[in-house]
Amino acid sequence: MSVKKIAILFSGEGTNLENLIKKLHNRVFDSFKVEVALSLTNNPNANGIKRALKYGIETVIVDHRDFEDRESFDERVVKEIRDRGCDLAVLAGFMRILTPIFTENIKALNIHPSLLPLFKGANALERSFKSDMKVGGVSVHKVTSELDGGEILSQECFNKEGMSFEEFENKIHQIEHRIYPKTVIKVLKSL
Repeated sequence: MSVKKIAILFSGEGTNLENLIKKLHNRVFDSFKVEVALSLTNNPNANGIKRALKYGIETVIVDHRDFEDRESFDERVVKEIRDRGCDLAVLAGFMRILTPIFTENIKALNIHPSLLPLFKGANALERSFKSDMKVGGVSVHKVTSELDGGEILSQECFNKEGMSFEEFENKIHQIEHRIYPKTVIKVLKSL
């Protein structure tokens, strides 16, 4: 049985990180087993570090403030991913704009709390909630040099009318936790 290795990159709370570890790490899907071979953050104070440790996964900290520029940071992240033989990088709230040094060398997915191509970039959750749209949603896409511009692999929407911001945010997280692992498995099957 083959092993498909993934790297999970995060910057904050780590709720998607934990969900991915729980649903994918050391699990068998068809003819392969998934291994979270790398948990990496750019934030030494990220809560996700503790979440990963609950599952026995040490997190590599690559603090972006220790680097002169984005390219130097991305070179180090690429090296960490390659050193562990990862087949795929999965961004789970990784709050860094990535340069071509990363995007042209690493196969990666990202999850975004809006229906792309709408509300790209930062504060998408708030902007989507405050918009005149009747629906909100989640997108999983390939990572490219264009911010939140890669091919959309999966999306799900819901009617947001009458929701408070807290209800909206909770619904977004429920959808993220359901569709992201499924999309990762689908992509791993194709590799």
